[in-house]
Amino acid sequence: MDAGGTDRSHDDRGESGGIRTALTGLTTRGRSFLAAGLAASVCAYVLGQSDLLRVGLLLSVLPLVCATVLYRKRYRVAGSRRLSPERVPAGSEARVHLRVDNVSRMPTGLLMLQDRVPYVLGPRPRFVLDRVEPGGRREVSYRVRSDLRGRYPLGPLQLRLTDPFGLCELTRSFSTYDTLTVIPRVQALPPVRLSGEAKGYGEGRQRTLALAGDDDVIPRGYRHGDDLRRVHWRSTARYGELMVRREEQPQRARCTVLLDTRGLAYEGAGPDSPFEWAVSGAASVLVHMLERGFSVRLLTDTGNSVPGEGSDGFAGASQGTADAAGLMMDTLAVIDHSDGTSLSPAYDLLRGGNEGLLVAFFGDLDEEQATVAARMRQRSGGAVAFVLDSGAWARGPADVPGPSDGSEERLRMLREAGWTAVSVPYGATLEELWRLADRERTAVAAATGGEGTR
Repeated sequence: MDAGGTDRSHDDRGESGGIRTALTGLTTRGRSFLAAGLAASVCAYVLGQSDLLRVGLLLSVLPLVCATVLYRKRYRVAGSRRLSPERVPAGSEARVHLRVDNVSRMPTGLLMLQDRVPYVLGPRPRFVLDRVEPGGRREVSYRVRSDLRGRYPLGPLQLRLTDPFGLCELTRSFSTYDTLTVIPRVQALPPVRLSGEAKGYGEGRQRTLALAGDDDVIPRGYRHGDDLRRVHWRSTARYGELMVRREEQPQRARCTVLLDTRGLAYEGAGPDSPFEWAVSGAASVLVHMLERGFSVRLLTDTGNSVPGEGSDGFAGASQGTADAAGLMMDTLAVIDHSDGTSLSPAYDLLRGGNEGLLVAFFGDLDEEQATVAARMRQRSGGAVAFVLDSGAWARGPADVPGPSDGSEERLRMLREAGWTAVSVPYGATLEELWRLADRERTAVAAATGGEGTR
C-alpha cells in the first residue's frame, strides 16, 4: 500500500465456492464441535437416545451456522499503510501506521489484523480489533528495525474474521505493498578543510561573472518573475522584445566519492564487515559534502555514476540536493560486491583536471590496482583515500594497531602520487579518520610550502 493509499478486501465469489471457503475456515474448535456432534448423532441413532440426538444435532449445526453467517456478512473493509519515515538508517527504527475503515453498512465482528514483514525486520505484527461500527475506523502502529541495509517489502495486509464462538475464521488479504528502504549509517563529520585551494573545489561556492561592464552585457529574454530592475533597455530597443541582464551565475564546487565494491577486495560479511564500513563512510561523506554546498556524485569501480545527470554525472541545476541525496542513498542501500577485478573503469570515467575533490574508499589493493588508483590523482583537484586492510579487520583488535606491510606499501604509493591516504584500522570511526586526513594534508602542505598542492 502506498503511503496514504487505500485498498479494499471483500469476497464476491460464487455461492458454492463461498460455502466451501467458509467450511475450510473452521477452526480446530469448530471441527471438534462438528466431529463431536456427528459422533453423538450416530450414537444416539444406534442407542435410540433422543436427548443425545438433540445434543449431537446442536453440536453439528452450530459451526455450520457460524460459518454461513460469517460468510454472508461480506464485510467491506478498506485499509491503508503509512511509513514514518520511508528511509531509515541501519540500526534505527521506523514506525508503520495501519488504518482500517469499515465502508459497509453493518458493523464488523472481532477482527485480527496481521501484516507481513521480512524476518530481518522483526516478528510479524498482529492486532486484535474490536467491533468496528459502520463508517468507523481503527488505527494501530508497530515498529520495525534492521541492522542490515536494503529494500524490504511490507505487506500484504491480512484480516482474519472470526465469529463470537471462535468456531470459524476467514482470512482476507489486501493486494498492495510498501517498501521500506534501510540506508547505511551516516556519521556527522567535522567541517575540516580537506579541499584546500586547488581548482574545482573549495569551501562554499565559486561565482563566475557573466558581465564585465555595460558594453559587455550578454542579455537574455525576459522570463516571468525576473526583476524589472534588471531590464537592459538598449538591448530591448535593439531586439524589439524585453531583455534582461545576466546575473552572476553560481558554480557549485564538485566532489566525487569513489566506492570500491570489488568482491575480492574485502573479506567477511555482516554489519561489522569492512565493506559495510566503506559503504557507511561513502554515505557519510556524500551527505557531508552536500550539506556544504558541493555538487556531488557517487562513483563505483564499475564506472557507474549516481546521480548520473548529464555527461559528467554530477547533479545538475534541475536536480535538488534532497533528490540527489535520496537517489544516492537508495543506491547505497542495495549496493553489493561487484565481479570486477580492476579500478580501470572508474579511472576512465574520471576526466582530466576538473573533477574537484576526490574522496575514495578502497579495499585491498595489489600493486597493479594501487598504480591505477595513484593515476586517479592526476585527474582530480585533490584526493583523499581511506584504505581498508581486510586482513587486519579479520584479526580484529590487535595489541599493536597498524596496517600490514603490503598495505603500508600501497599507502606509500598513493601518498607519493599526491593522495592524502589514511589506513582504516578495525573499529575506527570515520570522524577521527576525517580529522586525521586533514592533519596529514596540513602537515604535507606545510612541508612543501604550499597549501594547494594536496
